Amino acid sequence: MVSTLRAVLFDLDDTLIDWSGWGGNYYARNREHIEAVLASLPANGRQPPFLDLNQQQLETLLHELPHDGWQEPDLDAVEQDYIRRTEQAWAVGRSNLRAPHLGDILVETLSAAGVPDSLLQREALLRAVPWGMYPGVVCFPDALPALQLLREHGIHLGLVTNAHQPMMLRDRELEACGLLDFMPDCRLSAADVGWLKPHPRIFRTALELLDVEPQEAVFVGDNPVADIAGAQNARMRAVLRSGRQDTAMLAGLIEPDSRIQSLDELPILLDDWFPGWR
Repeated sequence: MVSTLRAVLFDLDDTLIDWSGWGGNYYARNREHIEAVLASLPANGRQPPFLDLNQQQLETLLHELPHDGWQEPDLDAVEQDYIRRTEQAWAVGRSNLRAPHLGDILVETLSAAGVPDSLLQREALLRAVPWGMYPGVVCFPDALPALQLLREHGIHLGLVTNAHQPMMLRDRELEACGLLDFMPDCRLSAADVGWLKPHPRIFRTALELLDVEPQEAVFVGDNPVADIAGAQNARMRAVLRSGRQDTAMLAGLIEPDSRIQSLDELPILLDDWFPGWR
């Protein structure tokens, strides 16, 4: 018996968003992020940019805050420690599939730099990160039409990304691309779930949010291990957006259920698997 198609889930980077045009220095962006986070903290009598206070109000606030005497740390040292902790967290994550979290890395980095614990509120630090579309990074032109067609035919849409940034940050990119509203019920970052693809937990969480069974869903991604093997291990059909191969795929250890060059090809593929879905 042929299952009914109820949901299509997508990877984000290099599946919906094209990073091929990004030629910048990622470490330079790290520095911008650290600078912005530090600038959001009251330090040395400096007024945080989000506070609209007169001088007397500011002096009163700074006097009452429980962090008298702390000095803003050296930016170069903080940046290098931040990079080290990020790389270390990802090294551990790749070995045990536990997802790193940008908020935790920021808290640990700033705590080690001497920032008082009273200022280290993870959500506030994350809100201060100037995350957005990087220069040269664009939405694939085939993404919006594909999502529109699927939604028009009542298909639930979801997103699962292996990011250490929580979705509160990655949502900014989706909004910039005009894709945010297509996935109201299921947008998952590994950072929020705690597990990296290909761990089955993150895929199961997505299916639970959409209230669908694995055989009623299809996953589309560009990474043979994280996306294809991960989705298949969760008993979903997996479609590889071609462009990336790895040793396991070349050795025949990973075989997607299908390959596409463009998301324009997805509806025809779904016609074969789920006749009558549209």
